[in-house]
Amino acid sequence: MDFIDLKSQYRRIKPSVDARIARVLEHGAYVMGPEVAELEQALARWCGTRHCVSVASGTDALLISLMALGIGPGDEVITSPFSFFASAEVIALAGATPVFVDIDPRTYNLDPAGLEAAITSRTRAVMPVSLYGQCADFDAINAIAGRHGLPVIEDGAQSFGASHRGRRSCALSLIGATSFFPSKPLGAYGDAGALFTDDDGLAQLMREIRLHGQDRRYHHPRLGLTGRLDSIQAAVLLAKLEIFDDELAARALIGARYTELIREAFADRPGLVSTPHVEPFNTCVYAQYTIEVTERDFFETRMKARGIPTAVHYPTPVHQQPALAHLGLREGRYPHAEAAARRVISLPMHPYLTPAQQELVVLAMRESVGIP
Repeated sequence: MDFIDLKSQYRRIKPSVDARIARVLEHGAYVMGPEVAELEQALARWCGTRHCVSVASGTDALLISLMALGIGPGDEVITSPFSFFASAEVIALAGATPVFVDIDPRTYNLDPAGLEAAITSRTRAVMPVSLYGQCADFDAINAIAGRHGLPVIEDGAQSFGASHRGRRSCALSLIGATSFFPSKPLGAYGDAGALFTDDDGLAQLMREIRLHGQDRRYHHPRLGLTGRLDSIQAAVLLAKLEIFDDELAARALIGARYTELIREAFADRPGLVSTPHVEPFNTCVYAQYTIEVTERDFFETRMKARGIPTAVHYPTPVHQQPALAHLGLREGRYPHAEAAARRVISLPMHPYLTPAQQELVVLAMRESVGIP
C-alpha cells in the first residue's frame, strides 16, 4: 500500500500532463514561460485573490513574503512551534527572531488565545500555520493582529484547497503562502510554491524579489533571490488543477470514512486513538490524516509489519530543534506542541484510497494495539 499514491493520479491525467509538458519542450521557454502566467491567473481565480505570484518552493514563498514586508534583524515574527521547520527557519534566515505561541491541542494550529501575550514592541508579523489540511482560526488571529497593526501571513503549505468560514486558504490574510511539493493536495513533480495577495504593491514587490530584486532587465533596486517557478512545473500544476475539485471531494469523503471506521473500531477502547478534529466553520483537505496514539513507536513498528506505511509529522517541536537552541526555549515551554509531537502519527491518505484499503488500515490499527 502506498502512503501517497501519485501513480494512480498520473494515470488519470496522463494525456493532459504529457501534452502540456510536450508544449514546454517544443517552445523551449523553460523558465517563466507562458505556462507560468497561465497558472498564476488560474490559481488567483480559484483562490479568490487579485494576485498569485508563483515561486520555486513553499519555503521561498515564506521567505519572499517576509522580505517583501521588510522584516529583518531586530524584528520578531510569531508562528507555531508545531510545524515543519521551514516556518521558523525563514524567519531566522531573514535575520528576525521566531516567537512561538502554543497550539490548540484539538486542531494543532496556533491558538489565538495565546497570541496577544506574545506580541511585543518588536513584533512585525504573525505567521500562523494551517497544519494537516485545516486552516487556523484566521478570523480570531486577524482581529488580534489588526488591533496591533500587524500583517498576517498564512503558511498554507498543507491547506491549499481548504476553507475557513467560506473563504479559501491563502485568501484569508494579507499574504497567503503555499507549497506545491509533490505530496501536497495540489502537487507538482518537484519543488514549487505560490504567494497570494490582494495588495497590488506587495504583489509587485514579491515578483521582483523572486527575480533577484529586479524591476526591469538588469536593474535591481532591492535584494532578491532565484525564486522563479519552472515552466514544466507550471504545466504539471495546470493539468492537476483540472481535477483538483474532484480530488478535494474525494479527500473529504475518505477523511470522513476514516473517522467513522476508527471510531467504530475503537468504540470499546475510548481514548486509545484520537481522530482529527475539524472545526465546524472549516473544511479540511487532509494533507495528512493524523491521529494520536499511545506508545507510538510500538504502534508504528506493528503497522509496518502488517504492510501499512505511516509517517510522523512531526516528532520534534520547532523550538526544540538544535538550530534554534540559541533561543533558550526549554522543554515544557509549549506543552501542547510537545505532547502532540510525542503522540501524532499519519495514516495513508490520498484521493485514490479505496474503502477496502481503509478497512485494511483500520484492522491493522486494532491488531497493532493488541485488540483481536
